Amino acid sequence: MNNIHSANINAVIEKFKTDIEKGLTSHQAKFNLDQFGENRLEATAQRTLLNMLLDQFKDFTVIILIIASFISIALGETIDGGVIIGIVILNAILGTYQENKASNALDALKSMASPKAKVIRDQSTQEIDSSLLVPGDIVLLESGDYVPADLRLIESINLKIDESALTGESVPVEKNAHASIPEKSPIGDRVNCAYSGTIVTYGRGKAIVVNTGMQTEIGHIATMLNEASDDLTPLQQKLSDFGKLLGIICIVVSIVIMGLGILRNENLLDIFMTAVSLAVAAIPEGLPAVVTTVLALGMQRMVKKNAIMKRLSAVETLGSTTTICSDKTGTLTQNKMTVQSIYANQNEYKVSGTGYTFEGTIEGNTENLRMLLLTATLCNDALIKDADCIGDPTEGALVVLAEKAHFGHISLRKNMPRISEYPFDSVRKLMTTVHQIDDQLMMLTKGAPDELIKRCSDILIEGKKKSFTPALKTEYLDQNTHYAKQALRVIAYAYKPLSPSYSIEQEEQDMIFLGLTGMIDPPRSEAIEAIATCKRAGINVVMITGDHITTASAIGNKLGILDQNHSAIEGAEIDSLDDAALLALVKDVNVYARVSPEHKVKIVNAIQNAGHIVAMTGDGVNDAPALKNADIGIAMGITGTDVSKEAADMILTDDNFASIVSAVEEGRIIYSNIRKFVGFLLSCNVGEILIIFIAMLLNWGVPLVPIQLLWVNLITDSFPAFALGVERGEKGIMNKPPRDKKEPIVDTKMGIAIVFQSIGLTFAVLLAFKIGGFIALHSGAVDPLSLARTFAFMTLIFGEMLRAYSARREDQYLWQFNPFGNKYLNLSVLVAVVLLFMVVYIPFLQTIFKTTSIHIQYLLMIIGLSFIPTLFGEFSKFIIKRMK
Repeated sequence: MNNIHSANINAVIEKFKTDIEKGLTSHQAKFNLDQFGENRLEATAQRTLLNMLLDQFKDFTVIILIIASFISIALGETIDGGVIIGIVILNAILGTYQENKASNALDALKSMASPKAKVIRDQSTQEIDSSLLVPGDIVLLESGDYVPADLRLIESINLKIDESALTGESVPVEKNAHASIPEKSPIGDRVNCAYSGTIVTYGRGKAIVVNTGMQTEIGHIATMLNEASDDLTPLQQKLSDFGKLLGIICIVVSIVIMGLGILRNENLLDIFMTAVSLAVAAIPEGLPAVVTTVLALGMQRMVKKNAIMKRLSAVETLGSTTTICSDKTGTLTQNKMTVQSIYANQNEYKVSGTGYTFEGTIEGNTENLRMLLLTATLCNDALIKDADCIGDPTEGALVVLAEKAHFGHISLRKNMPRISEYPFDSVRKLMTTVHQIDDQLMMLTKGAPDELIKRCSDILIEGKKKSFTPALKTEYLDQNTHYAKQALRVIAYAYKPLSPSYSIEQEEQDMIFLGLTGMIDPPRSEAIEAIATCKRAGINVVMITGDHITTASAIGNKLGILDQNHSAIEGAEIDSLDDAALLALVKDVNVYARVSPEHKVKIVNAIQNAGHIVAMTGDGVNDAPALKNADIGIAMGITGTDVSKEAADMILTDDNFASIVSAVEEGRIIYSNIRKFVGFLLSCNVGEILIIFIAMLLNWGVPLVPIQLLWVNLITDSFPAFALGVERGEKGIMNKPPRDKKEPIVDTKMGIAIVFQSIGLTFAVLLAFKIGGFIALHSGAVDPLSLARTFAFMTLIFGEMLRAYSARREDQYLWQFNPFGNKYLNLSVLVAVVLLFMVVYIPFLQTIFKTTSIHIQYLLMIIGLSFIPTLFGEFSKFIIKRMK
């Protein structure tokens, strides 16, 4: 049933044909169960491991490699074909492993359902499995219970429900069964209802079940989670697009080569093996492994910065973030209510210190505030233990306030025990306790300022009782309004001496007023600094919260999120907007208050449609759909629900916004490094294509066979690529704007570098191939072609090793930085050279790789030729600098 909060309760009872005293009959319950189904959440069908594995073979470049392997095997080159097949299978297993780490958010959502529920059926109270609840059931709620379904309250006795997981509002909601609620009110304002998955923290109640299973608010969230798609990250998309381009180039060149071979009446076997060589040369087989490893190493570094990445690809996406949508409570704020000001004795007293530690002071004479602080401490059920609040966070803030004035709450409560109490309720909006203080029975009251002030006839000023005149009352009411505009939660205090024959319910009149306190969940100081860093980095920060707009705006101003260029709105305004209007709105709004889960998804999608890469933070069930829809979902590790953690791509172990900014910086460093090794690997592949293509055009034969190309692509190039992937971040990386998500990974700058380096590599290798052939011809070598290919093979590898040092910086020449500053690169070059000598000089490896031993004098010649690609690479930097 929709709009349960605005419907007349009698209409609800009539709709479900129930009795609020007797409940449903067993027959009615069975009929409703058949009609509405069980109170469970449903999941969409999950892809199987087999489906994931088969999808890995649909990639365009993978198909080319598979065809090349079959051609090789069919032509008798079983080693080449077998190695290619092995590479394809290994990459498929890696891809399946990563994809299998799919979200288990719905499973976590299911686990939130209360396993049991107390209902009235057949005129008696029963405890049943919550899955058997049906609309029309009468449910009884007590403190500590999970709410088992969506309910319309019939009775509420001091009932408070923690709805933070659903709404994001940190303070438990006071429920009122008899409240009249407008139809378009957000969930957080529907005080006559209770929602599945929330927790009763205080009091008790009776309610009628109106929605179960997928029809509940939590069920709507489950539906949104099922509908959210897992799109490719920007990096995955760019690499996939470039792979297709290389594949198409490979096919075109192969057709040209085959056509030339046929026209020249060359051996068909040689023609096909040349085509296979081109396929192997065009595709960077080692790139998936290098990307995976570099991202995994980045994940490890992020753990040290309090960020756990659940998906490897999310590491890179985080670095390209242009907008961070953040929850308020606990992320941007401390999630610890703190008293900031006291207004008493017609003076304001500022309070220092934040959180639940007792560090801080009250700027003023605490003796003048003695009765106010006693009231705040004794008319209070909270405890502070080990800097943690046990109880209501508002009351916890008052305990801390008193402790800052050395009013120890434990000893005071022991020496001045509570004799009687009149608990808080939503009608009076007051809480009263009675204590023996200095041989006098004393009633202490705290509550809503407007309610308490009108019940007071006197006021305590400087320890003396004075008449609480209308002018004084106006002064304190104005101060209350002033605090409220600053988003402070204001509480008023009063006391009254009692006679032994008191009646506490009747004594809340003619009290002596003490003053006001204003408290707030303060912003994290590090969050303010982090937001300033975001602005310098060109990243917009948006706050999305379930709190009221006044509170949200005040915090937004303090954090620097709200400024003259941005505004704040409530979620209800979003309902009246179409997609185009919302797209226009998100460009100017930085604070969204009183939002629902649907609003969060709409906001995230609209910001994405505006061309941004969005990181979304959250901790509650209500955040899960938006976390899953965002480019990067970030869950809170401390306060976050299991649902939010499973839906997210990243988990903050310290719930701190500043850690997000550190992770963004690490993501930018990783992307910068990915560019370096992608450019390094692709220039080699383009060079290899040119080497084979030009050699065939000139009718020189094939300089490099498939097994040699595989060795270069998988082994020799991969080690330096790994090393480039762990380069330290360059200075000022967070002072640059985010890159455009439409910007290809191979942009103009990288394209020029690839062209020059591949030309240099082609020239050096072909020159080495001809020199090797010339030497073989005049030295009477047994296998001239093998010697020429070995010359080409070694020049290619040495050229790549030397060029890796140049690739460490895209914008600096070799002499402008220490080229040997990356110890991992130095080690990888050493390993690659050792492996090269093994392949060239160990007899059984010579057979496999079709190489032959090279005399040392020729080795020096090869090393000389190997400097050519580096010179071309440095020249490309010169050209790029001149283009700026």
